[in-house]
Amino acid sequence: MARAGACEARKGRLAKVVLAGEPDVGKTAILRRYTQPAPAAPSQPAPSWLTTVGIDFRVKIISLNDTTLKLQIWDTAGQERFRTMTTSYFRGAHGFVLVYDITNTNSFQGIANWMEAIYEKVDDNVEVILLGNKCDKEAERAIPKHRGEKLAWEYGIPFFETSAKDNINIELAFSVLAQEILDKSSCIPLSSDVVDLSGNVHKRTCCRL
Repeated sequence: MARAGACEARKGRLAKVVLAGEPDVGKTAILRRYTQPAPAAPSQPAPSWLTTVGIDFRVKIISLNDTTLKLQIWDTAGQERFRTMTTSYFRGAHGFVLVYDITNTNSFQGIANWMEAIYEKVDDNVEVILLGNKCDKEAERAIPKHRGEKLAWEYGIPFFETSAKDNINIELAFSVLAQEILDKSSCIPLSSDVVDLSGNVHKRTCCRL
């Protein structure tokens, strides 16, 4: 209770979130759908987004329970040749969004490797959610929804099927992750909004006992 009270007293919060998963699962599309303003016209077609090569970084500021939370969201490359660089950005993260493509069996099987990398790089305070992306491609589905639910249950993490193209469950998924980060009280004051070139957020000390 004392720890929660201390966090409530600091209204400006900062959290580092990392998107991870195999190539072409839609991580970049999810990030840009979440962080970019909605199209002016509802009939406007969804933009086309390229695969990330290396690292991309965007910011989203949201309000939860009277707390302003600034999310620094890192979009990491899934290609094997970038794997060492990608996992170096895991350090200092408060949350992870693991993504697979419901039409791609290999991307689903790769989630176990990404979870192992998270366990190796971060501490127990980190929050993780699992997204089965491209649920708009039902006719091409290779991974039944219940398999994603079962995998998430085994890891003890929330699960959502999403579509960046049709904007399905993107806001909801990030809101759940953000709330869990706040509840865990691992975020840091906005006054310590410092990021170094390796992707580490400094002074991750707020509300630790």
